[in-house]
Amino acid sequence: MSNELLFRLAKESDLECLVEFNYRMAAETEDRELDRKCLRQGVLSTLNDISKGFYLIAEHDIAGVIASLMITKEWSDWRNGHFWWVQSVFVKKDYRGKGVYRRLYEDVKDRAKEDGCCCGLRLYVEKENLIAQRAYFALGMKETYYKLFEEEI
Repeated sequence: MSNELLFRLAKESDLECLVEFNYRMAAETEDRELDRKCLRQGVLSTLNDISKGFYLIAEHDIAGVIASLMITKEWSDWRNGHFWWVQSVFVKKDYRGKGVYRRLYEDVKDRAKEDGCCCGLRLYVEKENLIAQRAYFALGMKETYYKLFEEEI
């Protein structure tokens, strides 16, 4: 694979690609079929309102968009800064295991350092997704002692 990758903020013209990536990610990692209409509205809402988060894109010079992720922010009063949550990670199958996610994550870290108000990066991963967990450990991330709880409304 050529090393010619561009990392950039997603724009509205990336909408359909991001919807497809999110749809496929949910199917692959959680065996869930998302409602495409709701998903499309959610992605579009994020693209149009930076306060909800932002998407980063990895674009190959020949193949086009090959990976993406979303960042949302959580305020930490304990640290007087934001945690950036890495979400909706997707890399096209042909590009997995080739360092694409590593380079995309490094771009996130660089942006977080430049932000000046980011105190750390966090993500959650399915318990059974051992491949992803190994990738996160390899990047220097550590498992926390927190458990995640939720209630859908």
